Amino acid sequence: MKALFIGGTGTISSAITKQLAEKGCELYLLNRGNRTKQLPASVNLIQADINDEERVAKLIEHLEFDVVADFIAFEPAQLERDYRLFNGKTKQFMFISSASAYQTPLSDYRITEGTPLANPYWQYSRNKIACEEYLMNQYRENGFPITIVRPSHTYDERSIPLGVHGRKGSWQVAKRMLENKPVIIHGDGTSLWTLTHNSDFAKGFIGLMGNIHAIGEAVHITSDESVTWNQIYEIIADALGVKLNAVHVPSEFLAACSKEDYRGGLLGDKANTVVFDNSKLKRLVPDFVATTRVDQGIKQTIENILANPELQTEDKEFDRWCDRVIDALQGALQAINEEVYK
Repeated sequence: MKALFIGGTGTISSAITKQLAEKGCELYLLNRGNRTKQLPASVNLIQADINDEERVAKLIEHLEFDVVADFIAFEPAQLERDYRLFNGKTKQFMFISSASAYQTPLSDYRITEGTPLANPYWQYSRNKIACEEYLMNQYRENGFPITIVRPSHTYDERSIPLGVHGRKGSWQVAKRMLENKPVIIHGDGTSLWTLTHNSDFAKGFIGLMGNIHAIGEAVHITSDESVTWNQIYEIIADALGVKLNAVHVPSEFLAACSKEDYRGGLLGDKANTVVFDNSKLKRLVPDFVATTRVDQGIKQTIENILANPELQTEDKEFDRWCDRVIDALQGALQAINEEVYK
């Protein structure tokens, strides 16, 4: 198989790149070349900015592919560019959408590919929906051979999967745990969530590549395992060897008092219970099974982060914000109790 990835070094795509290289795929990566140290030696790098359409067109002028996958497209205009570049040059074009595009709040917590697409809370998700609509129109009207893939919360060994963190990543939450400081969990922590290790996602994605039954289809790829956010944070604390000191904060409150996009990321995604029905994926890829259990995957991630200080990026602004939120809640509770028991 001859494939081209636009991107190819991110959380999701890096695992696919690695597994395809092991299978002997003739793989090309088109990116700016900023993260190439860990790439397998067999991978062919086309160093360019995909937004420089004229230059990219020249670089791929004499190339054709079985599969082209864009991992870094977020708006319809970027897919319009991809259509101009790759129409007639690939047997399958794969677009990475998002499971956050599914209806929020859900009418049924069990999500299938037939669940309506609608997210009033998050522009990111609405853009992904618009991208899907553009591609499906190109498939219907022009025969462009598309496959839409919807990942949910996919993680790797470089970042701890969390519900609430700052701009600089997940380490500051782990650091708070290690310092026995209180850690914020959104809501009451009992909603169900699905975490998927990137190595498992890669198995499903590769099974869709070159799969004639996947043309014109939208498919999500997730684990079948669902856990609560309380369980996720307990797993993290256990892997760190500490006792969890959790403070539950309403998601609406977090969204209202933060500069981060918690409105989209929480109200439009992580605050909702999600359980995925992967029947469609398993029909298309009969041998697919996610084998990395959440507690095992998170333990591996934390061991890797603790062993690599360069992954331990502090976020003092987020740390101070956590303290202010927790102090505000405790202060409100104290004021109410003082009023009640006067």
